[in-house]
Amino acid sequence: MLPVYVKNSWFPTVFDDFLNNDFLPRANATAPAVNVKEDEKAYTMEIAAPGIKKEFCRVNINQDGNLCIAIENKLEHKEEDKKSHFIRREFSYSNYEQNYTLPEDVDKDKIAAKVENGILTIAMPKLRKEEQAKLTKTIDIS
Repeated sequence: MLPVYVKNSWFPTVFDDFLNNDFLPRANATAPAVNVKEDEKAYTMEIAAPGIKKEFCRVNINQDGNLCIAIENKLEHKEEDKKSHFIRREFSYSNYEQNYTLPEDVDKDKIAAKVENGILTIAMPKLRKEEQAKLTKTIDIS
């Protein structure tokens, strides 16, 4: 016996038919899942981006010193089979852009990123203790 999906209320169906179409973007789209790990040498950020190519990802440091991550939707339009049609289509890709404040001990010149197996990984090495000491400065009060 196959499981059956039944909606008990007419209310969501009426609005789903109106709002969830190609004319209006999906309201329930969410940001990708993000993991951040830390060890004694680096921070590592992992962003779930299934099916995305590295050409569609952009990682940089902005003028405020924040880490900017952008994943752009660049789907190619493919010819669909005229003999069939979708009854339901839920695959969707939306643009994502987020700025992250970096910890003070990150070596911004050595940040590296890669896309592999649907995960955008950003490695952020920490400054050595000697380099961190150079960043601090005592200000004389006059």
